[in-house]
Amino acid sequence: MASWARLSPSIVEYFEGEDFYRCGYCKNETGSRSNGMWAHSMTVQDYQDLIDRGWRRSGKYVYKPVMNQTCCPQYTIRCRPLQFQPSKSHKKVLKKMLKFLAKGEISKGNCEDEPMEPTAEDAVAGDFALINKLDIQCDLTALSDDLRESLESEEKQKGKSSKREDANELIQPQDTEEKLGSGEPSRSVKVHTVPKPGKGADLSKPPCRKAKEIRKERKRLKLMQQNRAGELEGLQAQCEPLSSSPPKAKCNQPKSLEDLIFESLPENASHKLEVRLVPVSFEDPEFKSSFSQSFSLYVKYQMAIHQDPPDECGKTEFTRFLCSSPLEAETSPNGPDCGYGSFHQQYWLDGKIIAVGVIDILPHCVSSVYLYYDPDYSFLSLGVYSALREIAFTRHLHEKTSQLSYYYMGFYIHSCPKMKYKGQYRPSDLLCPETYVWVPIEQCLPSLENSKYCRFNQDSEAVDEGRSKEPDRLQVLYKKAIMPYGVYKKQQKDPRDEAAVLQYAALVGQACSERMLLFRN
Repeated sequence: MASWARLSPSIVEYFEGEDFYRCGYCKNETGSRSNGMWAHSMTVQDYQDLIDRGWRRSGKYVYKPVMNQTCCPQYTIRCRPLQFQPSKSHKKVLKKMLKFLAKGEISKGNCEDEPMEPTAEDAVAGDFALINKLDIQCDLTALSDDLRESLESEEKQKGKSSKREDANELIQPQDTEEKLGSGEPSRSVKVHTVPKPGKGADLSKPPCRKAKEIRKERKRLKLMQQNRAGELEGLQAQCEPLSSSPPKAKCNQPKSLEDLIFESLPENASHKLEVRLVPVSFEDPEFKSSFSQSFSLYVKYQMAIHQDPPDECGKTEFTRFLCSSPLEAETSPNGPDCGYGSFHQQYWLDGKIIAVGVIDILPHCVSSVYLYYDPDYSFLSLGVYSALREIAFTRHLHEKTSQLSYYYMGFYIHSCPKMKYKGQYRPSDLLCPETYVWVPIEQCLPSLENSKYCRFNQDSEAVDEGRSKEPDRLQVLYKKAIMPYGVYKKQQKDPRDEAAVLQYAALVGQACSERMLLFRN
């Protein structure tokens, strides 16, 4: 494993022009268009910069969709794990896994109702900002039954004037903001009793105390004023129980993702799940010893889930697709203990592998490459479960490596219902295909409803700040010698070669073009 001080440069071979091939999403025979290059080797920093410009790898092949021409535009999507809070559906998946591990319980019903990659088709039709709030703070989406009942009974007993007072007092802004486990300000949901128009009540902060407790204390103070002649003790007895310390708000501190994943199991648990991080390298003994079992699982998955014939999911395809990575394994003093590079995150259940998540650990993110799993365990929703584990893993790496704070989920394809599920992991951002800045997904979705291809950056004057400005500084590897493109082009007069090099420079940007070596034959 190389240290950052002794890194070899990335070496890539760019394929001129654009590839036309069958789209795996809409099945258009020639509709999918992309630019591509073969990465003989690549540093993790170069790959980080490339995916931040819309590139993605499949094995050692690195490609970038031609966004304004391809049939199904593919937008790079990243989740912000530090602010992530699991939604209700996410919590159901985690609880389902815990029940299975603890008691061997298998959820009843048709597991097809909870697909491995659930679509967001229903969700995206609504108010995205509101859905985001409810997902982030799902424990606050509904008032507890006792509070709702007390509100209704209170309203029946009081006159119209007191109703208005209660409604206003109930949702007064608090002096201190409650924090979620992620460290972000929490958001409240609307209470059915609304403030009088013009009062300006702040709904952005949750109540710190139960409304029931507030009303009891208010009632108690009124009675005390009416009965100053010495009936205080009797009134206290009527209004108890009231705690001397502020009552805890159940809903303001939902369980963190880690609390839900790593909830303790009984000593006599029915099953044992272990997640192992294994470097993708045939020199690694753990990778070598588990290769056969991992390959068999891949074949089973491809044939059952994707209906691949046996000759299309052989050992060669598996190795080229999921075990060959151009990324050089690297270590850094301030980097994660496991280092940077490509890894298999293996899920071992009772001594056998039931799922493998292929991931890249990069300077600023964990990038999800692929997941394959045992179809016999589809009832555990392993696609969702593994994504939540990878988000938690990113948060864990961030504790030591502060700049590593994002979880990249590959491409978001709004025009393909089956690929919309990635938008459910909030908060998340989409990459603008023209200026390469990140834009919150809620701001992008309305535009995507109207057009497959969109520029998300609303600043019409904004440009790609990382664009190629000095192509002569691009580095070329030619006849075993490294030289700037300005020197190389004096030796190579072919105009077709110049067009290919300039196209490459425009797609990878100035920084990568100066660091990576473009192989020319």
